[in-house]
Amino acid sequence: MQIKRNFDLLDRFNQYPDTIGKFKLAGVENGKWREYNTKDYKDIVWNVSMGLLSSGFKPGDKIATITNNRPEWNFMEMGIGMAGMVHVPVHPTLSEDEITYILNHSESSMVIVSDSALYKKLQNVKDKLSFTHRILTFNQVEGAENWSVIPESGKANAAEYYDKVMDIRESISEEDLLTIIYTSGTTGLPKGVMLSHKNLMSNAIGTSEIQHLNHNHKALSFLPLSHVFEHMVNYQYHYLGVSVYYAESINTIARDIKDLQVDGFIAVPRLLESIYDKIMQKAKKLSSAKRFIFMQSLKLAEQYTPYKKHSLSYRIRHYLADKLVFSKWREALSPNLTFIGCGGSALQPRLARIFWAAGLPVFEGYGLTETSPVVAVNYSKPGFVMAGSVGKILKDVDVKIADDGEILIKSPGLMIGYYKDPVATSDVIDKDGWFHSGDIGELTQEGFLKITDRKKEIFKMSNGKYVAPQQIENKLKESFYIQQLMIVGENQKYPAAIISPNFQELAQWCQKKKIQFQDHTDLIRNTEVVKHFQEEIRKFNKKLSESDQVKKIILIADEWSPITGELSSSLKLKRQVIIQKYKDLVEAVYNPKREPIAVKSNDNN
Repeated sequence: MQIKRNFDLLDRFNQYPDTIGKFKLAGVENGKWREYNTKDYKDIVWNVSMGLLSSGFKPGDKIATITNNRPEWNFMEMGIGMAGMVHVPVHPTLSEDEITYILNHSESSMVIVSDSALYKKLQNVKDKLSFTHRILTFNQVEGAENWSVIPESGKANAAEYYDKVMDIRESISEEDLLTIIYTSGTTGLPKGVMLSHKNLMSNAIGTSEIQHLNHNHKALSFLPLSHVFEHMVNYQYHYLGVSVYYAESINTIARDIKDLQVDGFIAVPRLLESIYDKIMQKAKKLSSAKRFIFMQSLKLAEQYTPYKKHSLSYRIRHYLADKLVFSKWREALSPNLTFIGCGGSALQPRLARIFWAAGLPVFEGYGLTETSPVVAVNYSKPGFVMAGSVGKILKDVDVKIADDGEILIKSPGLMIGYYKDPVATSDVIDKDGWFHSGDIGELTQEGFLKITDRKKEIFKMSNGKYVAPQQIENKLKESFYIQQLMIVGENQKYPAAIISPNFQELAQWCQKKKIQFQDHTDLIRNTEVVKHFQEEIRKFNKKLSESDQVKKIILIADEWSPITGELSSSLKLKRQVIIQKYKDLVEAVYNPKREPIAVKSNDNN
């Protein structure tokens, strides 16, 4: 059978029992994993669809969820889709104002939140909600209506509503709207991206054809399902029969990967950087002899090329490095791990090589919410992996590079448009149907796509030269001492960097140097610390062209996150927010007559 609508995946379970019979969804309940088999899944989805209709909701109504990843998210999206309604998944880390805007803009009739903290957040703004008349919770929360009333109502009223759901289900086309996913909003208000059944299913099936996992494997899910990347890959797992286990929280990811011995997961570069940082932290505690072996293995890994037939000398050294070092990395994570999908922002090519050399293959891809999302991806086949690229273009996706370097896309995954915003839609989809991504890139002779920067983020210096900040940022983030940074310098003589240090690494360095400090603010003002960062930047400047070299740095005591507002929910830099926040410091860097402004920290250290 053809999979054209999201709920068609439920019927696939029957069509291919040998392939998908092992499929399970699992979440943590009361400290233990609860698994749902395919029969449980289908029964609950049908009850949700009937329950929504019996509760007075109609096809076309918007139902929102604000939650951590969990099986119930699937039960709701499948049930909503089969009842002809529209799912609006909302990032749980958003502020009250952002949540209010999205619920009002989408005209969501009902919202289901995961826990007491989010329920309280919704209670704080309920008087500002123009369309939402019902707030439920997935967890048991005192005083709140639990989501279970929906499937229970469906089950109790099945005699009346089963045929109605069947009629609606049969009338739904693959072109019909399934979900509205609001963009992260790195600038301005988020836009509601309208995605049809076809958009998500075509991308899930297209990427499934190059995925090596199957019904014998299990994956851990922890990137927000409200983000299009995890959203789509979640359906890919459904299509392939890969069992999906949803991490309880960000704090349980490492434990869950190890305990479940998972075969795969998807991540953003920041998470892989964090894993690497923790490995390096442990390496510093090794004896001098073991640390020497570790560092030599790391140097070897930096030269690794996936699927290349390396020299005999290299293969021997790599074999020893694997036995002594890399095998321990895999054991610390999961020895079954053969798939790490990566997207959302640029991954350092050096880091990709290291993970591949360690037997932890990272498949970097590229896409946008508007393209459902994957446009290109590296995958496990000789000739289809290149570190520093985002892979080859998917089948059925067309890409061309405009004269100014912008990536233009045509795809069955291309969105219907922005909700309630035809002007913004026409701004990005031209009359010939090409989507203007806003990303700058190039296609290699071998057909690999490389992303060089965001079109709107490239700026011109006063000498007329253009700077692509993302490339510089990616290189400087190779420093152990830099957690996040942003390059500035529009209309100035040279680039400068706003740097949020890796305070854990920096504190250890200070301990060795016997440098005393009270808090983060005290730390970044220390003369020796400033000199240390200047030396770090000089070291990496040697790897950059002269016009890209950073001449000034601004150390800040803040640690950036979606909660504090400098990063989007998908961990991209909110450049305009950062520029506005540190504008006085930036002005002081480029105007030496002014006294530098002291940095106030968000932390209480």
